[in-house]
Amino acid sequence: MKPFLERIAEDRPLLYDGGLGTELFARGIELANSALANELYPGVVTDIHFDYIESGSEAIGTNTFVASYPHLEMAGKDASESDGLIRRSVDHARAAIERSGREVYLAGSIGPLPGAIEADSGDTEFGIANSIARDAHVRVGTTLAEAGVDFFCVETMFSANEAALAVNELAQFGLPIAVNQTYKYTKDRATGEVIYKTDWGHSASDLLEILAGGAQSEGRDLLGHVQIVGLNCGAESRRDEHTGMPYAINGIGQLKHAMASRPEPPKRMMAYPNAGKARLDEQHRTYYANTPEEMAAFVPDLLEAGAYFIGGCCGTGVAHIRAFREAMDRAA
Repeated sequence: MKPFLERIAEDRPLLYDGGLGTELFARGIELANSALANELYPGVVTDIHFDYIESGSEAIGTNTFVASYPHLEMAGKDASESDGLIRRSVDHARAAIERSGREVYLAGSIGPLPGAIEADSGDTEFGIANSIARDAHVRVGTTLAEAGVDFFCVETMFSANEAALAVNELAQFGLPIAVNQTYKYTKDRATGEVIYKTDWGHSASDLLEILAGGAQSEGRDLLGHVQIVGLNCGAESRRDEHTGMPYAINGIGQLKHAMASRPEPPKRMMAYPNAGKARLDEQHRTYYANTPEEMAAFVPDLLEAGAYFIGGCCGTGVAHIRAFREAMDRAA
């Protein structure tokens, strides 16, 4: 198999997987922390990875989105359990890849910490101390790198500062890095321009500037350590035109524009949105509005907007990724 950096140098776009938590939920597994499934339901985790590969995913993410020790402590677990859960997650994903007989890249998933960090909150009374955030991210990154992932996927970042802090710690491992923020709809009152921003008010331009500016790395430019930038998730609850695939298309357009205004060469772009708005059924269980066919219909537009790496987040399952695969193959 080609090294990951060689693969993303090719023009042919890549298909990522969908929501692992979504598939756990669909299979009747509900946990305080989804990383616990690596220990409690190892066969199910492996099966989910395998099913995504069979549906056409060329890269899959480890079940480590909430595997950091601050997350585990919130779930009533001991911090020392983090490393073992992370290693198991890589083992389960590798077992699925081996069973498939296909060439599939493995992303080490690194999600945000469970709360604001000091760099955004301004203190440690409300926020998580920067030193703890750095320690948590480097511990996850160390275990993922030692276990043999192909690249890091820093995802669902509500803060460009936390993203930069994570990249600063991950750069030491020499692996490719993808950074994805999650945005909400905002509108400039003066100009009427729609600008996507995170909960901490960080746009795509802000992410690039904070990475390059060295605010979380003692002045060191971190942008050169990042090969892929993008967006995932998406929390808009009132506007259909800014959820799901339309959200991804708009967000990729804004990211492309932000990169065009900078001196650095453009990065590959990644987009894996939710399956539309989250809703409640009659049993008060969460479901998402967009079907596989509805989302797949937008795949050509997302590729045209500039996305290179496409997948799905909350509410997207194996059927969605299979539909994306078919749409990408037709567009080739």
